[in-house]
Amino acid sequence: MINQIKQYAIGVDIGGTNTKFGLVNHRGEISYNDRMPTNIYATAESFVEALYAALLPAIEEVGKENIKGIGVGAPNANYFTGCIVNAPNLNWKGVVPFANLITEKFGLPCSITNDANAAAVGEMIYGAAKGMKDFIVITLGTGVGSGILSGGGLIYGHDGFAGELGHTMIRPGGRLHWSTGLYGTLESYASATGIAITAKEKLAESDQQSLLREYPEDAIDSKAVYDCAMKGDALAQEVYAFTGQILGEALANFVMFSSPEAIILFGGVTKAGDMLLNPVREHMEKNLLAVFRNKVLITFSELNEADAAILGASALVWAMQS
Repeated sequence: MINQIKQYAIGVDIGGTNTKFGLVNHRGEISYNDRMPTNIYATAESFVEALYAALLPAIEEVGKENIKGIGVGAPNANYFTGCIVNAPNLNWKGVVPFANLITEKFGLPCSITNDANAAAVGEMIYGAAKGMKDFIVITLGTGVGSGILSGGGLIYGHDGFAGELGHTMIRPGGRLHWSTGLYGTLESYASATGIAITAKEKLAESDQQSLLREYPEDAIDSKAVYDCAMKGDALAQEVYAFTGQILGEALANFVMFSSPEAIILFGGVTKAGDMLLNPVREHMEKNLLAVFRNKVLITFSELNEADAAILGASALVWAMQS
């Protein structure tokens, strides 16, 4: 039997500005990683050529025969078709058969999904969801992403695009989302962007003293809110209480939909720790039917944030083979 530690997966995480990639073994140990710009390549073909050139030394070092495949996390990626479809933050418009381009260039099987689904598989293979088959990962960053596993498999829906929990409506007629045009969605409130908007609204609605008033309005972002909250600023702490309430109410809906064993929160917003987690847990439990209460673990990701994107993408390879 071949030693699994001598077998590797390539993980590629494509962002609008930069792409991270690395070589990962079955234990989740990254033996090689690097990054390259995404937005300087006008076509997917030229990007794949550059990615191949960047990874070739690492592939040659371990031997191509020891690499089981390539996993890719990308915006608007469809697992069923292997295509990236009309990604708003990439130069490559329309339907791009990305998995096929990778396989043709590298001569390795490729699996592709969106970044939040990749994060969920990463948690199952390497992180807080090890041994679990029913759980939800919520990514809280600039936006709100999600990956839902049921019975050990990702929920993709009939067309590959299921699981957009960040765009579900949690406040009917509420805040206008800055890019989708939808009103009252979870992402409008619980993302880093939403936190900054909430802070500005609270500052405008009251004369309450706050360290945030020392910032120019365009400098009030989620980091400023976090910094002020950690210094004991009451208004900044109220922002997290409000954000936690909305996220908790949304999670109650998600629990009653899929009855997960756990909900794992990931991303920069989670640095707020209990300041966010306590109101999330309170308002989730408060809005659940009795049969669901006190059953669902809410926890933070165990993956190192700097490595998580590569780990999540590489985990797609091991998931394909299990």
